[in-house]
Amino acid sequence: MTEKSNLDLMNYIDGEFVPHSTEEWLDVIEPATGVRYARVPLSNPEDIDSAVEAANLAKQEWGALSHKDRSVWLDKIADGLETRFEEMASLESRDTGKPISIARSVDAKRSIANFRFFADLLRGHSEEKFEMPDASNIVVSKPVGVGALITPWNLPLYLLSWKVAPAIGMGNTVVCKPSELTPMTADLLMRVIDEVGLPRGVVNLVHGDGPGAGSPLVAHQGVDLVSFTGGTSTGEKVAKSASSSFKKLSLELGGKNSSIVFSDCDFESTIAGVVRAAFLNQGQVCLCGSRILVEDGIYESFKLSFVEAVEKMRIGDPSDEQTELGALISKDHIEKVMGYVSLAKNEGGKILTGGKPCLPSEFEGGYWMAPTVIENVDYNSRCSTEEIFGPVVTLHPFEDEMEAIEIANGTRYGLAGSVWTQDLEKGQRVSRSMETGMVWINTWLHRDLRVPFGGVKDSGVGREGGRWSMDFFSEPMNICLKHD
Repeated sequence: MTEKSNLDLMNYIDGEFVPHSTEEWLDVIEPATGVRYARVPLSNPEDIDSAVEAANLAKQEWGALSHKDRSVWLDKIADGLETRFEEMASLESRDTGKPISIARSVDAKRSIANFRFFADLLRGHSEEKFEMPDASNIVVSKPVGVGALITPWNLPLYLLSWKVAPAIGMGNTVVCKPSELTPMTADLLMRVIDEVGLPRGVVNLVHGDGPGAGSPLVAHQGVDLVSFTGGTSTGEKVAKSASSSFKKLSLELGGKNSSIVFSDCDFESTIAGVVRAAFLNQGQVCLCGSRILVEDGIYESFKLSFVEAVEKMRIGDPSDEQTELGALISKDHIEKVMGYVSLAKNEGGKILTGGKPCLPSEFEGGYWMAPTVIENVDYNSRCSTEEIFGPVVTLHPFEDEMEAIEIANGTRYGLAGSVWTQDLEKGQRVSRSMETGMVWINTWLHRDLRVPFGGVKDSGVGREGGRWSMDFFSEPMNICLKHD
């Protein structure tokens, strides 16, 4: 057993913070410095059993509440998060290495908005009715039961709140398993839930890694649905484990997304937009545009301006308001990303900028890497088709729409993409031909929470967001009422 940390987290089960049943811990490392600042429990199946049991005991009473009653609880949680806005942003920045400006404007803001949004959606929820000449059909939305909610390290509370809010809003109880690399804001959410007095067992949280906590949670016979966001390889294991007991399943997995730039684009705004799409959160967003396809006529000028803009990005202290790029999540991850840079060189790629670790003087122990732009790799190469999930992009010229679409569709993934052109008819035509779950035209990551979110091919199964989340986290039941 390692020495006790100044901050040892606990599981949250049946309305109480409780110790885990083993003496195994994992250090929580600050990516910017490489220094341990907390410990997270490595829970085991015994802890999962306790959490699932608590969720099952609470589900009947919670599910019996009206949608309006449950919306009140979502607003209470949002209120509680709002009072902790700065703490939430600071924890997220420290836990992930991302700039504080992004932690505020994206993570903290969106986490509160998720609870508000689904509270509003619940208040407007009504039963559907279909009339026949001699009968009425009433469609009732019933809770599924107990949900397993498993979330990744790149947008910890943003994605946890995206699942918890609609899940409990539709009457389910849940067991959450956040990434063991970034557990701090999940703990904050449990503290808020405890403070507002949410009924015991409605939301439970078990810390741990995949083998010790994630796998037994997904396979548990007391779990009725699984919502997982993470890597495609892990998603495959989740799908196999959940399928044997016919659990309801939603998988939001990896992406290898294309930003398609046509010669008739608004050049300056496109440069800024494509840079943002490539490197937000150090490229550690499944929606990032890591394959940049540029029409031949402007390829050279675009390349020069793009590299110039990338080299102007400010890398440094995540707590500095002016910082644009922070640290990568872990030592293992930066080694993986650097491995792809070496692979690109072996594939004939030319490094236009970056391609190496970048250590700000005051953060020499952290996991820092310069934003990297690579050209001259084939669009079918591994670096162009496999998800790197870091600050690395490849540039590819194309001749016409057909070639752009062929390149964009030439991966195993199909999550997102963007098209940059002033010809909006062409933009829509190209977008409709892309094998992907979502496309932005002349923008990126411009999110309306009412629309479906998810991908095709190896990017996942199902959709969440708006009514799609409401549908996933409920079971429709039809009642046919025969008239006299």
